[in-house]
Amino acid sequence: MKLRKIIYSAGALGLSMLMLSACSTTAKDSSSSSSSSAKSSQTVKKTQKPGKKIAGASLKDGTYKLVEDSYDHGYKVEMEMTVKNGKIKNTKYDQVNKDGKSKAKDSSYEKQMKKYAKIGPKEYISQINQEWASNASADNPGNLSAISGATNSSYTASNYAGQLTQAAQAGDTKTIHIANKAKYHDGTYKLEEKNYSHGYRQVYTLVIKDHKIDKLTYDQVDKNGKSKTKDAKYEKQMKKYAKVGPKEYIPKLMEEFAKSNGNMEKVQVVSGATESSNQFIAYVGQLLNAAQEGNARFIHVDNIVYKD
Repeated sequence: MKLRKIIYSAGALGLSMLMLSACSTTAKDSSSSSSSSAKSSQTVKKTQKPGKKIAGASLKDGTYKLVEDSYDHGYKVEMEMTVKNGKIKNTKYDQVNKDGKSKAKDSSYEKQMKKYAKIGPKEYISQINQEWASNASADNPGNLSAISGATNSSYTASNYAGQLTQAAQAGDTKTIHIANKAKYHDGTYKLEEKNYSHGYRQVYTLVIKDHKIDKLTYDQVDKNGKSKTKDAKYEKQMKKYAKVGPKEYIPKLMEEFAKSNGNMEKVQVVSGATESSNQFIAYVGQLLNAAQEGNARFIHVDNIVYKD
């Protein structure tokens, strides 16, 4: 996939970002996605919650499922999330073969992946499931962080978890199908956050031409449409804590995307802007899924926002 043109714009998340280390090791995962054990369903346990929710629709009760349509290296991702009384009670992330057997039970794959990535499905899938369940218990189910040696699997899980959360907000229990091996369909694909966090929300536009990425714009704007990169006060405040501001890390993310030719696995997390990087990767991943589906819809994300 040849990236023809990238428009540098701006965007970021608020200063409430998790100050995690920016470890974005390019995975040597021999598959485009990964899995957990078929019995890896996680019962959500109580954990520390963020501040009071100030924006974002509540989750509706039901069981929400997502599946990839095509097998990659013999496996495809399957995810499931159950909501009861408005709370996520169970989550499950797995990757199965045509016989329904989990990749975590594939000793040959385990050995091969550990040779290159120092980690196998038994370890990193368990971590993905544990983090998803932990985040869900805090009413913040999306934005899973990357696992060293299994970066692409982590990014895929974060993207898909976000899509399941959006389905639960809408109460749409229809299984989400990901056309993960399909070519991109020409068209303009847009994604925007509905709610403002620290005065800003993210907006994206992806243009596909001749089945290739032609243009991507990314910004975060206030209620007047002004870019966060022009907010000198925000830039100064963020640099005080993270050593990096929107003027630096947003162009860097776009540069990473351009270098990756649209391969989100290769987009490196920007040090000091880990959460913003993770959300960029997840949202662009969702737009690419929409392009594979060929549904040039306007994706409105009713993003959950918490008071500090």
